[in-house]
Amino acid sequence: MNDDVRNIVLGVIAAGVSAALGWLARTYLWRRRLRRKQAFFGLPDNSESMLVVNQKAGGPELSVSRYDVFALLELSAIVKECGAHARVVGHDATQQGFGERTEFCVGGPYSNRRTAAHLSSLLPGVRMNVETDAGPELGALQIGADEYRMERGRSEYALLARLTADGQGASRPVFLFCGQRAITNQAATRYLARHHERLRRKHGTGSFVLLLKVVNSGAYGPDVVEVVADVTRVARTPLPEPEPEPAQS
Repeated sequence: MNDDVRNIVLGVIAAGVSAALGWLARTYLWRRRLRRKQAFFGLPDNSESMLVVNQKAGGPELSVSRYDVFALLELSAIVKECGAHARVVGHDATQQGFGERTEFCVGGPYSNRRTAAHLSSLLPGVRMNVETDAGPELGALQIGADEYRMERGRSEYALLARLTADGQGASRPVFLFCGQRAITNQAATRYLARHHERLRRKHGTGSFVLLLKVVNSGAYGPDVVEVVADVTRVARTPLPEPEPEPAQS
């Protein structure tokens, strides 16, 4: 074998080794990112999850807003990327505890009974005005001492929460998307899909509650979202009971 042939063979071998090492490195990094994503969402391989769908506000039975359908599609993509399975369940057909499987709960308490239950038991510092005759205060979010009213199509709010049942041995989280309108529910799911790595780095696999502001949804849809505050501590602190009205003399 002359020098030219030997150099060609060595070059081919070196290229093959480099390609194999590059493939192994990329596979390792991809698997590490996948494992971190699965841990954040509580979705190991072949695990079961639950997508709790709400009812369109004011709509007939079993009707769902198109924005909530879009939100469910985005969540389904996350579940599939983690190698898990999703089951769609109506909000009024979910009669089980939490922690056994990851739960994605879409919609505010006015259209989703499951959300109302989670707010009551897991986030006692949060209330949403669901009175149909509340006028401009309809849908207003109260978080601790602060209130956030919506300006329809201009300035609206949503809660994005990752919750675990601390002290109860629960291993799977509940993700809550509690918006003032259906489009804000989708905005919250899209924010989670886009920023889950940043959220994992900051919060790990613990609980967090973020207040999001959806800006000018009439023009930008669910895409322009700002983080107003991390309200985890306030949202998990029970609100004081309202003072009783004085008795009429």
